[in-house]
Amino acid sequence: MYNFDSNNIKRANDPEEYKNAIIESIKQFESKLDAEHEIALKLTTFGQSIVLEVTNIGFRWPNMIYFYGLIDGQPAELIQNINVLNFLITSAKKKEPEKPARRIGF
Repeated sequence: MYNFDSNNIKRANDPEEYKNAIIESIKQFESKLDAEHEIALKLTTFGQSIVLEVTNIGFRWPNMIYFYGLIDGQPAELIQNINVLNFLITSAKKKEPEKPARRIGF
């Protein structure tokens, strides 16, 4: 689990700090995956469940987090305000078994 730096409370609403927390959580989750699985985010805010295969994460000051990746093999970009950030980190079976498991690579 990522812990915010208590010495820097003024950054508590900083999207870069949120991004860093997400990255640390993803790294920890990825470290537990076997070679047959990759990380994915399950999004449940669209009236249905959607799986985003994450390839990168970014942010824009003052309050936006960007998730880049694929949904059903098609490029996708999820833009979320840090005040409503909500997703489930999960794993997905590799679509191309002959290739190494994709890691986000932070």
